[in-house]
Amino acid sequence: MPDTAATNTLTGAEAMVKMLDAYGVKHIFGLCGDTTLPLYDALYRLDHGIDHILTRDERCAAYMADGYARVTGKPGICEGPSGGGATYILPGLVEANESSVPILAITSDVGTRSKCHYPLTELDQEGLMRPLTKFNTVIQHADAVPDMVRTAFRKMTTGRPGSAHLGLPIDVQRGEADPDTIWADDAHKTYPAHPSGPNPAATEAALDAILSAKFPVIVCGGGIVLAGGEAEYVKFVEALDIATATTISGQGSIPETHANNVGVVGSNGGVIPTRELVQAADLVVFIGCRAGSVTTELWRYPAKGTRIVHIDSDPEVIGASYPTEVAVVSDARLALAALNRALDDRDAKTFGGAAAIAPLKKRKWDAFNAIATSDETPIRPERTIATLRKLLDDDAIIVGDPGTPCPYISAYYELRTTGRTLFSNRAHGALGYALSAAVGAHIGAPDKKVVSLMGDGSFGFTCGELETVVRRKMPITFIVFSNSVYGWIKAGQKTAFQERYYSVDFNRTDHQSVAEAFGVKAWKVEHPADLEKTLKAAINHPGPTLVDIISQPLNEANAPVSEWIA
Repeated sequence: MPDTAATNTLTGAEAMVKMLDAYGVKHIFGLCGDTTLPLYDALYRLDHGIDHILTRDERCAAYMADGYARVTGKPGICEGPSGGGATYILPGLVEANESSVPILAITSDVGTRSKCHYPLTELDQEGLMRPLTKFNTVIQHADAVPDMVRTAFRKMTTGRPGSAHLGLPIDVQRGEADPDTIWADDAHKTYPAHPSGPNPAATEAALDAILSAKFPVIVCGGGIVLAGGEAEYVKFVEALDIATATTISGQGSIPETHANNVGVVGSNGGVIPTRELVQAADLVVFIGCRAGSVTTELWRYPAKGTRIVHIDSDPEVIGASYPTEVAVVSDARLALAALNRALDDRDAKTFGGAAAIAPLKKRKWDAFNAIATSDETPIRPERTIATLRKLLDDDAIIVGDPGTPCPYISAYYELRTTGRTLFSNRAHGALGYALSAAVGAHIGAPDKKVVSLMGDGSFGFTCGELETVVRRKMPITFIVFSNSVYGWIKAGQKTAFQERYYSVDFNRTDHQSVAEAFGVKAWKVEHPADLEKTLKAAINHPGPTLVDIISQPLNEANAPVSEWIA
């Protein structure tokens, strides 16, 4: 290959590497393939600051990019080859896009001139990715690479953040690009970029509506943490002594130990006392929240007819499910700052939110604590969560899969600080997320302890990435709730289908032995008395660890899931 400095040209693959480097990309998660060879060769030869993390599955690469983006505030980057690689990467793209997480997937492709001649791995990548991403294109010429990368970063980070896809055919990788077009817009290296503030009239109208209510309640989603608006939110809540609750994605907007925060509401992680708070409201303020089916328990709480104020950066979500009295289209941080300024000019009343919440929180935690000390076997998930909360520092990052772990950690792993230290894949809820996303979280925040929680069903989806964890010497602790069942589905069959259990049970796996075969330090815990010392040893071990906990199945549990409780 000629010296690009001497010829003053770049290949398309080299242009891609230089563009990613210009955007400050430090990590790429991905898996090699035939059509990616020019890109890998460019990564090998060029001088750049990018570390490529070789994964064992393209889906996992996308989930790693997702976890990385959530903890760093920067777009996550993943890559994979044509054909099967492009199809495997899809779940991560759609999850990130619907969760407002910017990740860029770069998939190599067959040559542009070989299309329709039946080359191996031919696929309509652009058609495949179109409904799943915020921006998507298959690049047709090498000299278009810089422009398309800039477009992808601009689209991913502005407005409501989301995912992007760039297809990179092998002949485009080998084509010629202009070195003078290599530049990056610094504003798009982080997200949200160029946040927009509220219309002043809408701010005043929202405040008028809130102050006219007898007992307003705020339900906040992930928009506050995404925007970095936690301090403004706490200030607003305390100024009005207003009652507040969060979605799962909204955890970290305000400490869950705060007197005005009842915790998570909705059908996953909410309990009867938290539901009662929403029922008591004569006005509900949604902030950075889509008011979807989980948050509102199928749009029943708040009930239709409740007055609604909705603040969101995405105007499409406002009014989608509830008639809205006041709409504020704005970045959450800027909207809250404007509300706080408006409050300074008013003699505002307070609402007694903390006093109203106190008995609800007491009922919630009394019920939990009674179970969390149980010596029953199989081990109650509540005991595991309580033990983790006791052992982990407040800045530890918790990544939960959507099955068994999610309702327990969202309801009962009480966050004492603000910021994104706990997350799950709440948009599409695919199993197998937590193990991979924890890898991305560790790469993005290597100074923090990362703990990944999953059911044994999820473990079976992605346990191959334990090799990646061992190879990269990542001190992540993995916890498996082992109950030999797709528990969420079996619990649904119990409550809604009169215990007609069908095709949900499977054999128990010796997860300790599987983990040890990969080189992970592992334990199995069957008795509650052994739980704390084992988890403490796993958390403090300097390398990767796994604890296989023989756990109560969801269909026998008292999980904080409204349809099962009811």
